Amino acid sequence: MRLKIKYIAFIVIIHLVALALSYFVFEKDKLIFMIAEILVIFSILIAFNLYQQLIRPLNYLQEGINAIKDRDFTVKFLPTGKKEVDSLIGVYNQMIDELRQERTRQEEQHFFLEKLIHTSPTGIIILDYDRQVKQINPKAEEILNANPEILHKYVHQLQVGTAKIIRVQGLRTYKLQKSHFIDRGFERVFILLEEVTTEILETEKKVYSKVIRMMAHEVNNTIGPVNSIISTTLQTQDLWQNATHPQLQNALEIALDRNQNLNLFMRNLADLVKLTAVNRQQVDLSALLKSIAQLLHFNATQRGIVFEFDLPEAPFYIQADMPQMEQALLNIVKNATEAVNENGLIKFMLSATEKKLVIADNGPGISEEHSEQLFSPFFSTKKDGQGIGLTLVREILLNHGYEFSLKTIGPGQTHFTIYF
Repeated sequence: MRLKIKYIAFIVIIHLVALALSYFVFEKDKLIFMIAEILVIFSILIAFNLYQQLIRPLNYLQEGINAIKDRDFTVKFLPTGKKEVDSLIGVYNQMIDELRQERTRQEEQHFFLEKLIHTSPTGIIILDYDRQVKQINPKAEEILNANPEILHKYVHQLQVGTAKIIRVQGLRTYKLQKSHFIDRGFERVFILLEEVTTEILETEKKVYSKVIRMMAHEVNNTIGPVNSIISTTLQTQDLWQNATHPQLQNALEIALDRNQNLNLFMRNLADLVKLTAVNRQQVDLSALLKSIAQLLHFNATQRGIVFEFDLPEAPFYIQADMPQMEQALLNIVKNATEAVNENGLIKFMLSATEKKLVIADNGPGISEEHSEQLFSPFFSTKKDGQGIGLTLVREILLNHGYEFSLKTIGPGQTHFTIYF
């Protein structure tokens, strides 16, 4: 039973008892009975007035509670002139002002945070209480659209409070950092996705450039004099006239060949750090692809490898450094011929509308283990590979500003894609 009903019931019972008593006690004396009745009526009026004064603060409280429930912090009460009620109204109005100011501050902070997340150059993924993706900012959406495997492979597996550097398709490098915050008393998890490809490539290049220069300096200083001595020795006919040392002569010739191979190897390494600035000129890409295929035609024919062309009829011109682009495409096609088995197929698909070149082969493809290490300096899956071919391709295409990727999209479908 509510307090108001209890109070009214109490007043009614008291006055009914008073009326009954006055009737039985003063029944014989009419004057006193009337006075008693008047006093009872007067008491009822006083009780009603007191009821209104007591119940008004409760009504104010109820209205205030309803306003707070509705999150309406604009409802305020005017003073009534009653000290006790005005004191309660003052406390309520002060509380409403503080709640309204606090909500304004929270809304401003929330708006600022949303704006910051939306415009952040770092990808941000916020998970809900069930660790499912709740919110993704544009940068994270861009990264995940290009590399959906990041979400499935790394984001959910990463432990809270840890960070990880990953390399996708051997080219782009990302830093993932997983942390948490408290939202309304519950833990919420978020992931930061930051691309550090440029920084990693620059650091990587500084390291291997320094190593290559040191190696080239030491090897050239040694190989030059040694080759000169061996060549002079082999050309001195007096030493070989009697043919008493045929094995020594053969060993010297082999040593000279190995030195020449080592010198060639060092020159190939030096190409990585001696790439000149891109000298752009108009290049017909279709003609260049046919020229490269013709250059490798004899070797491919011996192994039963077939070249197929899906090229536009009209010339497709790009602005590129002709020698560098030829070197990059030659390495790509050469790698494809080495990757396919006997009777393999290499297809050149050039789209003029999409400005995209795809060099596809039907080889066994790239394993998941090796995909993250593609384009890394000195990494090779070949037995005698030097691991500089794809690195050189990477440097040339990056210098030209071309986007590219190398991945196996299905059984017997490995695509090297370049976007011009």
